[in-house]
Amino acid sequence: MGGFRSLPARAARWQPEQGIGLEHVSLGPAPTGFLIRGTVIGDRGGIPYGVFYRLSCDDAWRTRSLILKATSGRSIDIHSDGEGHWHEAGGRPLECLDGAIDVDLAGSAFTNTLPIRRLKLAEGACSGSLTMAYVPFDTFKPVRDHQIYTCLTAGSLYRYEAADRSFTVELPVDEDGLVLDYPTLFRRIPVDIS
Repeated sequence: MGGFRSLPARAARWQPEQGIGLEHVSLGPAPTGFLIRGTVIGDRGGIPYGVFYRLSCDDAWRTRSLILKATSGRSIDIHSDGEGHWHEAGGRPLECLDGAIDVDLAGSAFTNTLPIRRLKLAEGACSGSLTMAYVPFDTFKPVRDHQIYTCLTAGSLYRYEAADRSFTVELPVDEDGLVLDYPTLFRRIPVDIS
């Protein structure tokens, strides 16, 4: 199986291949699973953005909550039962996200880690079509998106495909399942702790 080591507390950073921006993520174990805090700055379509996100996952790497706040003041706070049923913080169901286990944030290289770690795919295995809760930074309105992951080399290389076959890329990952290079979109940069 394509398992990864137990996740230590750590930080990671990515830069976009084009334009100016940065994603900084701090992640590690939490009492009920894993906690991820990230900041993303950049621009899409010439419109600059700055966002902070807080993701919590259970021990099986299923997303249980997402808080997303923009410097513009917009925000969302959504929660999942881990089985594909979502609701707003106030309890209103979000049927538009039915079936989504993972989230995918526009402008984030990190969120590929969620299905990669959760699925534990064996070499050569394919996830089939996964439903994602995709959040674009221009609207902050989560929508369902369909993606496919295939393990090419267990623990180190995965293929990501949009289910409609409009985009495919091979993603090398480190020992924690964090993307090292996302060709045409992001590249990992060192986190200087000195």
